[in-house]
Amino acid sequence: MDIDDEALRRARHDPAAFELLVDRHSATLHAYLTRRCGPAADDLLSEVWLTAYARRAEFRVVEAGTVRGWLFGIARNHALAHWRRTARLPAPDGSASQADDWCWDAVDDRLDAARLRPALRAALHALPPVEREVLILTAWEQLTPAEAAQAVGIATGTARSRLHRARARMRDLMAGHPAGPSAARRPLTFTSKGAQT
Repeated sequence: MDIDDEALRRARHDPAAFELLVDRHSATLHAYLTRRCGPAADDLLSEVWLTAYARRAEFRVVEAGTVRGWLFGIARNHALAHWRRTARLPAPDGSASQADDWCWDAVDDRLDAARLRPALRAALHALPPVEREVLILTAWEQLTPAEAAQAVGIATGTARSRLHRARARMRDLMAGHPAGPSAARRPLTFTSKGAQT
């Protein structure tokens, strides 16, 4: 049995066992919430842990997937609720919205070349929302496609095909970007943490 699964199973009867999950996942959940919701991340992380603790008895490994995917699903739901409360919900058509604009300063230092920022932002906003979310969860948050599917609420096979389409669209959208002579000689690919290689 996985460490997370065991900790959650024990936490149903021993609340102190839940601390292991908090210790193991707080940093990655906070980073995700910071990138998506800025300064509200601290409060949202608290809400995530309150929700997870309250629902700890409902989680079933076979039906729900991994604990990590379950936690990211809770975090995503709290981020969406935050955007609704603050009228910052990403546009359903994938067009640019205020929801992601603030976070690009924090992401810039991870990009190989700062001059790609506007084109990369435009390309991400051109993706359908679910494809963008699956790409962000797998590239930046390092979730597996199955965990990203669980977080977004779609089937694993659907997440894999959406991720494949998102990567292909990003390559197509970025192919014509004048990023310098080296970009013309090699295709644009994305690795973990969203870095351009």
